Amino acid sequence: MRFVKTLLASSCLCLASVAQAQVLPEATIGIKIPLAAKPTTRPMTVAYVPYYSRYYIADGGLAPVPGDFDIPVSKSRVHAYGSQGEYIQSAKPGLDNRSIYFNPNTRHLESVTYNISAGAGFAPNTGIYTIDLNDQGDLQDSASEASGVNPAFGDASTMPTFDPESNRYYAKQERSNLVWIIDPGKREKVGEIALDLKAADVQSDDVSDHFIAYTGIAGEELALLDVDHKGVLIFDLKGKFIGKSTLPPTMKLHAQNHFTGLGYANGMFFVFHESEGEFGTYYGFKISDLAK
Repeated sequence: MRFVKTLLASSCLCLASVAQAQVLPEATIGIKIPLAAKPTTRPMTVAYVPYYSRYYIADGGLAPVPGDFDIPVSKSRVHAYGSQGEYIQSAKPGLDNRSIYFNPNTRHLESVTYNISAGAGFAPNTGIYTIDLNDQGDLQDSASEASGVNPAFGDASTMPTFDPESNRYYAKQERSNLVWIIDPGKREKVGEIALDLKAADVQSDDVSDHFIAYTGIAGEELALLDVDHKGVLIFDLKGKFIGKSTLPPTMKLHAQNHFTGLGYANGMFFVFHESEGEFGTYYGFKISDLAK
């Protein structure tokens, strides 16, 4: 009987150890993507389309001010890179991208634009758009509207991430610990998550202001960059702090990482390293042993 009890206790300790070990204490590099061209204004988010084994990186940037001679369409570009991070090509679909992602439900590369919540941005092309690709996965200079302006997204600069299972978005609100939950078919948020930053030993001005990643990992659904302490903080959908994955100490994070230069794609959390390469480099980090 004593042997059985000891065996059961050991098994419980092993199971607890496995549960604790899901968030990697130290993030590991999965891929590096050196930018092949200077971003239009700022590098934004990263998407991965498995059908083509390609990564897509979006630039952000407003359209010309009304009254200028230029057509009032954003000059921001989107760039395609191969599975090993090699540059393929770029296009200008006319969007001021805040967040791009692959939607497996529609099988499209999609983009949430700046100021989706207000409609006071530089029209046209404000809302959620499908970025056109050809049969080989090459970007086209065109995009199609998926849905229009929606005040449920909150802050104009938010970089929402998409949950394809629930068909909902998670939008980090600036200067706070709040994440709004959005059903794209509704005009008001359907929920709100208060992140327990105190348990993570950080304050709101330590972390990314506009971006939180949806990972798709049960119990580790939300990932937030801690800029000041060089780590990725993991929370569940109730806002409970789960753990931290530390980034390499050699990375030099800048003010830009508080606002842009982030992403989550292909099971990796992406951080823009402005100091590496001619135009900067995106690092894709594995932060959980449960990531697919």
